[in-house]
Amino acid sequence: MKRKILITNDDGLYSLGLRASYDALKDLGEVYVVAPMIQKSGVGRSISIMTPIRMHKVHVNGMEVYAVDGTPTDAVILGIYEVIGEIPDLIVSGINLGENLSTEAVTTSGTVCSALEGATQGSKAIAISLEMPDHEKFEIFPKEFDFSLAKRVLRRIALKVLKDGLPKGVDVLNVNVPSKAVDERIVVTRLARKLYKTRVEKRYDPRGREYYWIYGIEIEDAEEGTDIHALKNGYVSVTPISVDLTAEVDFKSLERWLNE
Repeated sequence: MKRKILITNDDGLYSLGLRASYDALKDLGEVYVVAPMIQKSGVGRSISIMTPIRMHKVHVNGMEVYAVDGTPTDAVILGIYEVIGEIPDLIVSGINLGENLSTEAVTTSGTVCSALEGATQGSKAIAISLEMPDHEKFEIFPKEFDFSLAKRVLRRIALKVLKDGLPKGVDVLNVNVPSKAVDERIVVTRLARKLYKTRVEKRYDPRGREYYWIYGIEIEDAEEGTDIHALKNGYVSVTPISVDLTAEVDFKSLERWLNE
C-alpha cells in the first residue's frame, strides 16, 4: 500500500515553497496538497469554528491543489478528513518563505502550528522553513529562490521519518534551512526564547485617527545550542517539538505554593 503524504503551508497555494515540497516528495507515495487560498502567516493554530469553509480543487504550478478559504489548521483538518479520508503517514508544512525560530514561532507560525495540528490528529509531522530577508517573506508574487538545499533536507528527513517514525516524545520536527549553508550537516537544537524585540509604532490616517503597526527587530544571534544560533551560523536546525506544553515541574510543590 502506498504511503499517504499531506503537504500544506501558510503562505498560500501560489507559494513556490509549496511546489518545492511537492517536487521533493512526489515520488514517495500518494501526495495530496491542501493549502490556504491566500497568505496566512502568523495565524498560529486558529481554526474556523464560527464560519463555513469552502474548498476548491485547482491546478497551480503544475500541481493539483485543494484550495481552502480558511487557515492552515483548517487545511490540515479538511485534508485529513475530506480529501484523504484517513490519517496520513506524514504531514509536511512548508517549505515556508522565511525562518520559523524560537518559542514565538511555535505559538504563532501557521507553518509550525499546522504541523502541530497534524500531530494532534495522529500523523507524523514536519514543519520546514527557508531563511530569507524579512522584506521578501510576504510578497504576493515572490521572486525565484534557491530551494535546492531545503528540498534535499526535506526529502532526507521525510524518508527517515517514513521508515523509522519519530523518536519517543517527539511529535513534530521543526526544520530551518539557512540561506547560505556551511554544509548539509543537521544540528539538533532547542528553541531560543525570542526571535524578535517587539515594537509598536503609532501612526495617523488621513482623518487624524490613530492606528498601530506591531513589528519586531530581529535578534541576530542567541546562545549556543539554540535554533537561532545554528541557523545564523549556517547550519540546518532541527528542533524536536512535543504537543504537550505542560511545564516540567514538581506538581506537588506547585500545589503547595498555590495553596499557601
